[in-house]
Amino acid sequence: MASSEKVQGPASYFPSIEKKYGQPVTHWFGILRSAGDLKHMELVALLKTEHGLGHGHANALVAYYLTKG
Repeated sequence: MASSEKVQGPASYFPSIEKKYGQPVTHWFGILRSAGDLKHMELVALLKTEHGLGHGHANALVAYYLTKG
């Protein structure tokens, strides 16, 4: 990707997620992977209730994780 292209979609949240929660997105993907076979909103709820993420950040991580597998 050229440096002039703007990141869009769920990945556009990654810098603020890393800054706010102090963990790289790979940390959160590991948590999602270890959660097993849960549905989208179940994974969002897991990140929100057990790890304190806001809804938008949790949703962005889950959407990207499920899309990219």
